[in-house]
Amino acid sequence: MKIYTKTGDEGNTALIGGVRVPKSHIRIDAYGTVDELNSHLGLLRDQPMSQEYRDFIVTIQNNLFVIGAQLAAAPKSKMQLPELLPTHTLGLEQAIDGLDAQLPPLKTFVLPGGHSTVSMCHIARTVCRRAERLVVLLAQTDAVNPDILVYLNRLSDYLFTLARKLAQDLNVEETPWIA
Repeated sequence: MKIYTKTGDEGNTALIGGVRVPKSHIRIDAYGTVDELNSHLGLLRDQPMSQEYRDFIVTIQNNLFVIGAQLAAAPKSKMQLPELLPTHTLGLEQAIDGLDAQLPPLKTFVLPGGHSTVSMCHIARTVCRRAERLVVLLAQTDAVNPDILVYLNRLSDYLFTLARKLAQDLNVEETPWIA
């Protein structure tokens, strides 16, 4: 199978289900940003951290593929796609609680940085927030599984908490925001 089809050479692409839309369509921007987030998580996973964190990031990456598939489907597509479920979000919440229990209480905002691993985690967090905003925008005009919005919201919280835990694990002092 060839990797190129030439069907998108004029600026259109096909959704799952065959409907063609411009590559500038909000749906394409939404799932493209989820894909970008997934790539950032792949880079993050390659950084110094425990195998437990790496394994959980792989779980998240698989869930992001599910989200991408759902977002890439035409609204009335009849194709059977994997589903994102509330239990996936519950897994994020449990991971957040586990990490948070090991961290000192947060008393101020913290500035991203201190170590490249921590910074990559914050970059993934901000891309996640952008993906969430784009899915919210898409949901204003098309049906979107509400579990996607909840998952992306919780994922950004997880990435923030993971960044703090990685800073702790790497003996990096958090830099507080000073107004």
